[in-house]
Amino acid sequence: MDAKLEAKLEALPTEPGVYLMKDRRGEVIYVGKAINLRNRVRSYFTRTGDVRAFVSLLDKFLGDLETVIVHNEKEALLLENELIKKHKPRFNVLLKDDKQYISLRLDRKQPYPRLEVVRRYDKDGARYFGPYSSASAIRETLRVINRFFHLRTCTDHVLANRKRPCLLHQIGRCPAPCVYPVPQDEYRKSVDEVVLFLEGKGGELVDGLRARMKQASAELKFEEAARIRDQLRAIERSLERQKVATTDFKDQDVFSFHREGDRLLVYVLYVRQGRLNGGQAFPLGSQEFPDEELLPSFVNLYYDQGNFVPEEVLLPLDVEEREGLEALLSERKGDRVRVMVPKRGEKRDLVEMAQKNAEQAALERRRTKDETENVLRRLQERLGLRRLPRRMECFDISHFQGASIVASQVAATDGEIDKSRYRRYRIKTLEKQDDFASMHEVITRRLKRGQEEEDLPDLLVIDGGKGQLASALAAAKDLGVDGVDIISLAKSRDLEVHDRDEESAQSPERVFLPHRKDPIVLRQNSAELYLLTRLRDEAHRFAITFQQKSMRRGNFRSALDDIPGVGATRKKLLLRHFGSLKRVRESSIEELAEVLGPTVAERVHAALHGHQDEDEADPIREASLADADELIDEKSEEGSPPGSP
Repeated sequence: MDAKLEAKLEALPTEPGVYLMKDRRGEVIYVGKAINLRNRVRSYFTRTGDVRAFVSLLDKFLGDLETVIVHNEKEALLLENELIKKHKPRFNVLLKDDKQYISLRLDRKQPYPRLEVVRRYDKDGARYFGPYSSASAIRETLRVINRFFHLRTCTDHVLANRKRPCLLHQIGRCPAPCVYPVPQDEYRKSVDEVVLFLEGKGGELVDGLRARMKQASAELKFEEAARIRDQLRAIERSLERQKVATTDFKDQDVFSFHREGDRLLVYVLYVRQGRLNGGQAFPLGSQEFPDEELLPSFVNLYYDQGNFVPEEVLLPLDVEEREGLEALLSERKGDRVRVMVPKRGEKRDLVEMAQKNAEQAALERRRTKDETENVLRRLQERLGLRRLPRRMECFDISHFQGASIVASQVAATDGEIDKSRYRRYRIKTLEKQDDFASMHEVITRRLKRGQEEEDLPDLLVIDGGKGQLASALAAAKDLGVDGVDIISLAKSRDLEVHDRDEESAQSPERVFLPHRKDPIVLRQNSAELYLLTRLRDEAHRFAITFQQKSMRRGNFRSALDDIPGVGATRKKLLLRHFGSLKRVRESSIEELAEVLGPTVAERVHAALHGHQDEDEADPIREASLADADELIDEKSEEGSPPGSP
């Protein structure tokens, strides 16, 4: 350890705060929080005989240390959360916001509430139920509710504008409040029953339905009584499948984990109103630091993503920041939240159940990883690759009748699609179609960037045949890149059939290798072929999507684009105000001046009326407001992954 770092360790404060460990290049590799910064950070360096993996990592990676003092544990948790999201340190828990937590939302403030499937919780006064562990679980719940409780399923817009009942009303599954004057008090009874069903309060719900059934029967409304009877049976069957976990009927999230070296899998078990409601596994890699530090960080990030905050959070081990975490979650929920480490009883049983689920999930993931490893090894052996293709990238060229030439790059890591490494390219050096030259340009740009960033894949898969492969190999040779395997995958095609009585046949998928005349045909329906074709098909889809967006952008040029002083903002104002370019052309200077001002209005009026003979040739003349807004707002930057701004 150098003298500068030793001096920082000696001067560490004793207040609560956050510490940032940096490598020798100045990049943040770990962010932690502590009630006492001095005690926490120095503990990494003063323990003798400590064989934990992360301790040896400090000597290898640590180059600098930075601390930030705060007032209390809660502020430390908040700051740690923000710094992790900002720096994305390699040794911290990183949760991706992939919208995987499905829940049901019911807004009882509406005159005719409906159930909505949502992926985030908002403080809007609505009731939220969930999260559900899978889409199939939520579909089964909605199936029972839609069939027997008869709430509307249409959106608010449809509710306000529909003129005639939909099919659900015709088959008796919706009272059609969109058309008919359905009494709100009657509709509210169904809403109340849905709430009881989703809360798992089966006894109260069943008793109420039985009373309604008997009343309908006594009033000789036998069809109504039969309908309630069927509803009652279905609900009882559904409630039987819901296992009672605790007797205090609270909402709880139960956390546990399983560790194998630096691989950590956190499992969250959901308990709602005392009943098990599913669970979710979160596999995490490169987690060298202690469990008592990583677990509260995970819990903090988990609830920061907008997930439902329950009444109780159960943890498998005590953590230093428990009181601060409790205060932070209580603030997010707007009500008291208890963070507990149970030692006995029902709650301890729940923690042990979550632990078993974590171990099972880790076992299944390890089995799946081993299977993927075997597929990659078979692919390496069959194609004679120099390296195991853990990181693969596939490229495809797309154009429309020789115009709008673009390319796509999709990727897979350890056999799984990796969208964070997707890229899109516009061909810059060509004005007409040339697939070989286009592929040479794209591979050159990709490999050049990879050399600069020291980020090259193990295998490049080119969509095409010998010509495309030769272009990619030439690009690699020009740059002096020799450590990357390059192959091409040619699509199967229809074979020519001379006898009309014979069935049409298709050639197999063919893999072309460098310096080999004949292609390799992988065994049909094999996992190796599926891996390559899935990647190739994804590259084709991504390229086509980007090409269509580029065409749409190119087609939506108009006379407005050529008028000095009229940029994207003024163009949007005009189209939003008048609705279409046709109506802009028909407007007077005075009407245009209301939007643009007199000087620019005169210029626009003169330019548009000077282009009257070109109406038929201008594809945006009748463009709708929605199309124009899409044109103006659309952003498609080269080199940015999908969904990036």
